[in-house]
Amino acid sequence: MNAITTTRQDNEGPFFLFVWFQAIINFFRLIFNTSGRDLRALYRYIRCKRFLAKCERNNLTVPSLFQVNVRKHPYKPCFLYENQVWTFQDVEDLSNRVANCFIQQGFLPGDEVALFMENKPEFVAFWLGLSKIGIVTALINTNQRLQALAHSITVVKSKAIIFGSELLDAVKDITNTLQENGFKYYCYGNFDPKSFSVNSLETLLSQSLPVSPLINFEVNFSDRLFYIYTSGTTGLPKAAIIKHSRFIWLGTCTRWMLNMPDNEIYYTSLPLYHSAAGLIFVCQAVVHGDTVALRRKFSASKFWEDCITFNATVAQYIGETCRYLMAQPVQPEEKQHRVSTVIGNGLRPALWTSFCERFQIKKVGEFYGSSEGNANIINTNSTTGAVGFISRIIPSIYPVTLIKVDEATGEPIRNKDGICVKCKPGEPGEFVGKIIRNDPVRNFDGYVNKQATMKKVAKNVFSMGDLAFLSGDLMVMDENGYIYFKDRTGDTFRWKGENVSTMEVEAAISQVLGLTDCVAYGVVIPGTEGRAGMGAIIDIKCTIDFDTFAQNLKKLLPLYAMPIFLRIVKNLESTGTYKFKKINLQHEGYDLKVVKDPLYYLNTKTVKYTPLDEDVYQKILSRKMRF
Repeated sequence: MNAITTTRQDNEGPFFLFVWFQAIINFFRLIFNTSGRDLRALYRYIRCKRFLAKCERNNLTVPSLFQVNVRKHPYKPCFLYENQVWTFQDVEDLSNRVANCFIQQGFLPGDEVALFMENKPEFVAFWLGLSKIGIVTALINTNQRLQALAHSITVVKSKAIIFGSELLDAVKDITNTLQENGFKYYCYGNFDPKSFSVNSLETLLSQSLPVSPLINFEVNFSDRLFYIYTSGTTGLPKAAIIKHSRFIWLGTCTRWMLNMPDNEIYYTSLPLYHSAAGLIFVCQAVVHGDTVALRRKFSASKFWEDCITFNATVAQYIGETCRYLMAQPVQPEEKQHRVSTVIGNGLRPALWTSFCERFQIKKVGEFYGSSEGNANIINTNSTTGAVGFISRIIPSIYPVTLIKVDEATGEPIRNKDGICVKCKPGEPGEFVGKIIRNDPVRNFDGYVNKQATMKKVAKNVFSMGDLAFLSGDLMVMDENGYIYFKDRTGDTFRWKGENVSTMEVEAAISQVLGLTDCVAYGVVIPGTEGRAGMGAIIDIKCTIDFDTFAQNLKKLLPLYAMPIFLRIVKNLESTGTYKFKKINLQHEGYDLKVVKDPLYYLNTKTVKYTPLDEDVYQKILSRKMRF
C-alpha cells in the first residue's frame, strides 16, 4: 500500500509541474497577443472618461456643445441631404426658432413631445431646439401604426406630436385615440388644413425668431434628452431614456475608441429614430463638429453613388444593408468612393472579408450595444467577426462579462453562493454590464416603465449585493477575449435591422383571428441576417382565409414584423403556469422533413401566405429565394 501511494505521489509532482508550466506559457502568450490591444483601448477609454467628466463638471449639455461648434465654424456643413447643404448656423437658427415657437405655444420644461418624421435635417433641429427649453422628445418609429403608434405617443405622456406631412394618414388614424384635453398636432410640410385640427409648423416657425431662447432655468448634463423605443416584452414598444450624458458618451466612445480623426464626412441611410444613426452618427456633428450626410431611406443601388456625391469617408451599416450591397451587381461607383471606414453592427463573419475586399474598406467598426444598456463594446482593430472584446488581463477596468444562462428559461445560472457563473472561453452566455449608480458611464437609466426597467436588472452577478444590466443577447468569447454574437434570448428577435417583439406579433395574430391561441418565434433563413418571424397557430378545422389574414395582419404590424412562416397546429404544449413552450417549435422551424403540420410562407411581393412545398423549401435552403 505504501509503495502504491509513493508511486502516485511521484507521478503527481511532475504532472502538476507540467500543468503549472503550461499555465505560465498560456499567460505569457495571452499578454503577447492582447497587451498592445488592451493598452491602446485603455488609453482611448480614459480619454473618453476624461471628456465626459469635463462635461459633467461644467454641466455641458448637447445644445451647449453644439453651440460651441456653431461659434467655431458657423458656415461649415453640418448636414448634407439630397441637394441641400445645412450649415451649423442653419441648424442653430432653426433649432432656436423651434425653441421660441414652443415657448410661445405654452410648453414648459419637462413636457414631452412626440416626433414622427422621416430622415431629414429638420428631424435633428426639432429635437435639438426642444432640448434647449427642457422639453423631452419621443423619437417615434415611422413604421408604427394604430395601436403601437398610439401607445408610443401616450406611454411618455406626450402633450403634442410633430409629424411630417408624409405621415399624415398614420396620424389621422389615431386621432380618436389621442382625444385628450389640450393635445396638439403640428404638421411639417404641405397638408390639407381641412383634414383635422392641426397646426402648420412651418407657419409658426416663420413667425418665430432664430435667436437663443430666453429661459429662467438651466438644462442639465444629467437631464433627459429624448426617448428611443425598443421592443417590449409586453408586446408594445418601450421608451428607453436617453440623457444628455448618454448621448455624449456613446457618440464620443464610438469616435475615440475607433481613433477617428476630425473632419470626416459620415454617411448614414439608417433611420434617425434609432440610436445607431440618430445618436452615434448625429453626435459626430452635434457634439464633435463633423459633417453628416443623410438619406431619407436606405437604397442598395444608390448607396455608393451617395457616398461619392457627398464625398463621404465613413459610412454606417447594419447586417442587412451589407447583404443587400453584396447582392447588387458590380458597379464602378463601388470602387470610386472615398469611404475607408464603416461603422455598425451585424456584419456576418462569412461576409466580412469579401465585403471589405469588394468595396475597398480598410476599417470595420463593428460594435455591440443597446440604446439604454451599459453592456456596450466595440471592435477597435477590425478583428473579423468580433463585436468587441473583454480584456483578459485586466477585466475589472471595464466591468462587463458573459454569464451562463439556462437555455430553456433564460435565467442566470448561479453557484452555491448565489453568484452568477461566468463563462469560460468557448462557452456561450448572456452579455451583462455592472451597474454603478451615479456614474454616467455605468448607470442604467432604464425605461419610462419602471417594471420594464427592473426586468433588465439582475442581482448578485459579479459579487453579492451588486446589480447588472441584462442585455438579452447570447455571446461567446475566444481565448484572447474577443466577443462574437451568437443569438438573442427571451421574447425578442432581430429581423431586417429591427427588433421584433414576439408578444406584439402574437397579439396581432390573435386579434385578426378572433383570440385564437398562437405563439411567435424567430427562425434562421440561410444567407440572411437575424431571424425571420414564424407563427404557430391553433386551427383544428383549418378555417383560416390566408389572403384576408395577411391583409388584416398588415394593418397591425410593420412588414418586417409579419411572420415569414406560419405553422398550423392542433394544439400547443404549455407549462404548468399555462405559458406556451416555443423551444421545440423553434428548433423544428419550417423543416419539411420534421414538421408534418401544414406550413405557409409569406410572399413579400404580393403580401400573401402560400403553402410551403418541397420546391419552395429547397429554393430557400439553396438561397435562391430571398425575403
